[in-house]
Amino acid sequence: MPDSGEELLFPSWPQHGEEERAGLLRALAQEGWWRNGGSEVENFEREFAAHHGAPYALATTNGTHALELALEVMGVGPGDEVVVPAFTFISSSLAVQRIGAAPVPADVRPDTYCLDPESAAALVTPRTRAIMPVHMAGQFADMDALEKLSVDTGVPLLQDAAHAHGAQWQGRRVGELGSIAAFSFQNGKLMTAGEGGALLLPDEDSHRQAYLRHCCGRPPGDRLYAHLTQGSNYRMNEFSASVLRAQLGRLDEQVRVREQRWAHLREALAAIDGVVPQGRDERGTLHAHYMAMVRLPGITARRRLALVDALVERGVPAFVGFPPVYRTEGFRHGPVPGGAEELAAHCPVAEEIGGDCVWLHHRVLLADVPVLDRLAEVFAGLVRAL
Repeated sequence: MPDSGEELLFPSWPQHGEEERAGLLRALAQEGWWRNGGSEVENFEREFAAHHGAPYALATTNGTHALELALEVMGVGPGDEVVVPAFTFISSSLAVQRIGAAPVPADVRPDTYCLDPESAAALVTPRTRAIMPVHMAGQFADMDALEKLSVDTGVPLLQDAAHAHGAQWQGRRVGELGSIAAFSFQNGKLMTAGEGGALLLPDEDSHRQAYLRHCCGRPPGDRLYAHLTQGSNYRMNEFSASVLRAQLGRLDEQVRVREQRWAHLREALAAIDGVVPQGRDERGTLHAHYMAMVRLPGITARRRLALVDALVERGVPAFVGFPPVYRTEGFRHGPVPGGAEELAAHCPVAEEIGGDCVWLHHRVLLADVPVLDRLAEVFAGLVRAL
């Protein structure tokens, strides 16, 4: 292995400063530390909605719960089907399973790693109640084709935007696309409070239903225990919201830096024999870059893990890609159409990406250009050595 003793230095994550400290003290000084006793959550919801061009936002305990809540608001339940990408983090599938519906994996595109509209269209049945595109690594799925599919079939879209804070599709922000979108604020995400999530909602009725369901069925200001619908406690606390307000203030500049740095790093990685960086649909006018993703076609599982381990030893926050959701034990729940091998036959691209993808955490893209140049040199040396 080349440069076995070298450690590359990247910016830390999460990043924080006096803004987060001031927010936490502000929340601490309130009479109440939950959303019904303070103002941080409501202020964050207004600010997050405005930043993403949505009429409404609702903060939640985490991104997985945000997806579950969105599906419930959309009327998805036991016996229904939801089309999900085969290549995604398992929460996209688990949220469907947790409400008793069946996730139906569709293949993804080999360039962007996002849901393939043609594959999704072939899986729509009378039982399909939602189609869930994931904006993989901050790269928008093909929303033009997916919006047409939604109109043609009458099946609504639910955007899994856990990677796409601040991203834009043809100049439109996530909340301007007219469909419900779910975000995550888990520790590694582009904005974080350790955990947390949010929904962007396109109209007053969906916001009202989401609010009721995330607050045990109780309307705002309720003093009579008037549980108007089923639900659970998915409320975000005031401390998390205060931190996220500060994080939102950094988002635009960090996205700008990552856009510039990825253009540089992508060119360097693409020059390495056997390395294929994630492609870009140019209609995605602003890419948030949650991950810097590359494929190494033909690499074995052992070599891929060895490469990731060697990068981690050098201080690089590197990870293997997600396996297809149907290749995980957690997928085997409920009336899933077909077994893993049958699903794999319909998802050849997801099968390939799930076995040859490596990703680097987005804090790599906040590093200076000389550090990225050295990273590319180290990456190339490790690929050759393996």
